[in-house]
Amino acid sequence: MKQLVETIAKALVDDPTQVKATEEMEEDTTVIKLTVAKEDMGRIIGKEGRTAKAIRTLLNAVSTKDNKKAVLKIVE
Repeated sequence: MKQLVETIAKALVDDPTQVKATEEMEEDTTVIKLTVAKEDMGRIIGKEGRTAKAIRTLLNAVSTKDNKKAVLKIVE
């Protein structure tokens, strides 16, 4: 799941070397924290949060398929 988020983010940003995703467990939920360059933050969030919502939807589909729960947090 971490690699999926990282791959999508690298395709969207201008500086893919600054993209970093980390995976942490909190109770029964996997939390994926995505960090990008400050100037690429708008590209990841998108207009009215549409891009971030789309990434979260894909992450939810993959995690549901594996009978797990995952959450995406975009870190500034």
